[in-house]
Amino acid sequence: MRHDKAMMVLDLARRLAASAEGLTLNEMARDLEIGRRTAERLRDAVIAMFPQTEEVSDPPTKRWRIRGGLSGFEQAPTATELVELAKAAEGLRRTGEGARAAALESLERKLKSAMRSTALNRLAPDLEALVRAETIAVQAGPRPTADEVMLATIRRALLAQSPLGFTYSRPGAEARRRSVAPCGLMFGRANYLVAADRESGRIQTFRLDRMSAVEVQDGMAPPPSDFDLAAFASQSFGIYQDQIEEVTLRISPEGAGEARGWRWHPTQVVEDLADGRVEVRFRASGMRELAWHLFTWGEQVEIVGPERLKAVMAGEIEAARRGLERHHDGSLS
Repeated sequence: MRHDKAMMVLDLARRLAASAEGLTLNEMARDLEIGRRTAERLRDAVIAMFPQTEEVSDPPTKRWRIRGGLSGFEQAPTATELVELAKAAEGLRRTGEGARAAALESLERKLKSAMRSTALNRLAPDLEALVRAETIAVQAGPRPTADEVMLATIRRALLAQSPLGFTYSRPGAEARRRSVAPCGLMFGRANYLVAADRESGRIQTFRLDRMSAVEVQDGMAPPPSDFDLAAFASQSFGIYQDQIEEVTLRISPEGAGEARGWRWHPTQVVEDLADGRVEVRFRASGMRELAWHLFTWGEQVEIVGPERLKAVMAGEIEAARRGLERHHDGSLS
């Protein structure tokens, strides 16, 4: 058996051991991106190498699974896998996601503690080299910090399919107490709770940094049976590497409270001004991406510097104006 086929057999064995209900032949073919006949041959090879493989009847088809897991020898992570796990945790921590970073760091420790010392010693040089050679690129633009207690409360409601209550505050609007059926969490440039209104069933998003007094309520509030979080997220919206700039922004008193709660950049300095405004300073590249974000602050933000950010913002505004005029003229013709 060729080396690559051996790796595919081991990969399939891991998938069968990781699935509680098992996999059908069609699912094996889909997950491994191979034909059904190849999946049958790999399944037979797994059964020969791992006699504990079970066949489970699931009319009108059959499933296969490996109960009890695989041995440490078959499950030992590679240096690349460990580095990717560490980098994912690092990236989350640098963007203010402490709770999510801690979960990955705990998983990394558990994996290493389950490995034999000889295997760890063998991987150590590669791990050290990859850690030195790779880092997380900083993406210009703000990112709200996720509250660890809030995340734990939301996840508890999601697992129990219980109603979630919270107070929601929008700039310029009176705070409202809400009770929703939580459907999931979306993490990105802003972190959102996706939830269904308990009366209308309408799916809505709520920014975590605008939620307070979050609590799990009594009763049951499952998400709509046809709701798909991945499909929902795909309905909505990288990294530009260029000259590093000293950025200074001033946020009006109306937006100051929100500005204080945002993580703009790892190098940020946030200072309250005597007139009620907030000044935010940081060093970053990616002025176009930053300008795109500053559009969302409207007249609440003043760009003090650099001049290049002002020019980029002016250019984007002009481009948007031309596009709007073309669309308007075309609609009249």
